[in-house]
Amino acid sequence: MILRTTPGASDMLTVIREQIACVLPVRIRQAILGLPIDVLGQIEEIRLRLGRPIQILYGGRDCFVTSQGKVTGEPDAGYPLTAEDLEQSLNLLSGSSLYALEEELRRGYITIKGGHRVGIAGRILLDGNGLVRGMKEIAAFNIRIARDVKHAANDVGQLLIDSTSYRLHNTLLISPPQCGKTTLLRDLARKISQGVLHPKVAGQKVGIVDERSEIAASWQGSPQHDLGPRTDVLDACPKAEGMAMMIRSMSPQVLVTDEIGRTEDGHALLEAIHAGVTVITTAHGFGMHEVRTRPLLRQLFELGAFSRYIILSRRQGPCTIEGVYDRTGELIQTRGDRT
Repeated sequence: MILRTTPGASDMLTVIREQIACVLPVRIRQAILGLPIDVLGQIEEIRLRLGRPIQILYGGRDCFVTSQGKVTGEPDAGYPLTAEDLEQSLNLLSGSSLYALEEELRRGYITIKGGHRVGIAGRILLDGNGLVRGMKEIAAFNIRIARDVKHAANDVGQLLIDSTSYRLHNTLLISPPQCGKTTLLRDLARKISQGVLHPKVAGQKVGIVDERSEIAASWQGSPQHDLGPRTDVLDACPKAEGMAMMIRSMSPQVLVTDEIGRTEDGHALLEAIHAGVTVITTAHGFGMHEVRTRPLLRQLFELGAFSRYIILSRRQGPCTIEGVYDRTGELIQTRGDRT
């Protein structure tokens, strides 16, 4: 099964021109805006590294960008980021005040208008306890273009519904990076909130714990994506603490979070399920074998935390469903099957 998640090229051109170009240095802005329309319409990442060529990812491919706005497979032909370009980038991203981005630098990324995330790499500063307190000597940026796809979950809705009770399954979406699991998670949250996921399932209160500001893509406290009328968001909050806070304060019926991985995430998730809250979340991985071998996922599997596992890939585009498994790990739908 393939979920078509690529928005129209004209929409992406508007996004690039109005939300991305304004944080790029002048010469790089000109090069990016000079790219062919079919490239701009599919662009997913823009990577800037000091002294190295501009790199972009589009349509599952990567290439470099020349100063004339052409794509090339040769690094030496790409336009290299200069120290002046880097300084301009920092000023544009920070409003000329790096101090204002102190917390973002500690986390390693900045969210800009439109919900686009800018990853940052440089020299890490540690406090006396060995914890990250900031960053200096910044040398690289990765601008990830946010895509709000409002029909990504159309074909997966009934997979999440118990056919007898019409209750939502506790669900884990599994895939490698950039295969669409956050896009799918976001649309599931929206449809559950709207009450359109399934004809026999009414709209429910949804709580999103968005530790890395990717699901809601909040900017200045406001979600940049449509998440439905019954959705509340805790932005930039650690998942374990956020799940407990959300249950105490907002009484969600469905709890949504991204990329569980820590032991405390698992404990909080189990507490939510025991409190009668449905949980839908994601994990990095390639298949059910990792669910059975990675310590946290294995523990959750053995405890029966999830009754649906959905494996995603990019084999035929983002959100390609490779398999659907039940609580026991039995395959109930394979790739190519239609719901």
